[in-house]
Amino acid sequence: MRTVLPFFKRGMTITLLWLFSMILLPLGLLIATALQLGGTDIWAIVSSERVVASILLSFKMAFFATVVNLVFGFLLAWILVRYDFWGKKLMNALIDLPFALPTAVAGIALASLYAPTGLFGGWLAKIGVQIAYTPFGIAVALIFVSLPFVVRAIQPVLESLDPAYEEAADILGANKRITLTRVIIPALAPAIISGAGMGFARSLGEYGSVIFIAGNVPLVSEIAPLIIMSKLDLYDVRGASVVALLMIGISFLLIFLINVAQWQIGKKMMQVK
Repeated sequence: MRTVLPFFKRGMTITLLWLFSMILLPLGLLIATALQLGGTDIWAIVSSERVVASILLSFKMAFFATVVNLVFGFLLAWILVRYDFWGKKLMNALIDLPFALPTAVAGIALASLYAPTGLFGGWLAKIGVQIAYTPFGIAVALIFVSLPFVVRAIQPVLESLDPAYEEAADILGANKRITLTRVIIPALAPAIISGAGMGFARSLGEYGSVIFIAGNVPLVSEIAPLIIMSKLDLYDVRGASVVALLMIGISFLLIFLINVAQWQIGKKMMQVK
């Protein structure tokens, strides 16, 4: 079979070298650095109350941000694909803004908005709600930085989805809820899972936008990336490597399970077709 890019062996060699140098080699050095500590020291680090609390908080807030973005990201993608309105191109461009905006700048802006003296924070403070310098501030920052992943994963698949399926469901007597849950969402399921997985992974590793709005109180609003940076500030490279490796291991397991679920759903859809 002829392909546009010939020379399979050469291309595979270059690909494997690039993969090794960009991913496997840094990961291997991270593992080697962590293993310079003894088993007792490694267990003491990963089981410490502060590390456990920060990891749980990171995953909890990443999960919350992913769920919120799935709802609103789906709505945004739907509006952009199915409707024409004034300012559509501007809205479409604004969705990619978190990709271009430095995360530290985003964190400062969000902290200024949601601080007790900020534009939104001052109004919320009047009703007894505080966002900045609490775990809720972490969720707001993660929602901001991970929203484009969900929208951009769903949008192209939704564009390729033939509206005739919805029309057929309507002719057969299905109401809007059934059409959404039985026709549209199953067709978009692989894209939804992919966007959720990418957004979740992005949220877990976020640092720049979070530190300015989180408050960074140990055991309360301190995320795992901040623990890693704190250890590096103290020149504890081995301890930082252990925490980083733990985060990578858990994240890889979750992403692997998400990919398996996506593959299974895609396989079932192919069988149905």
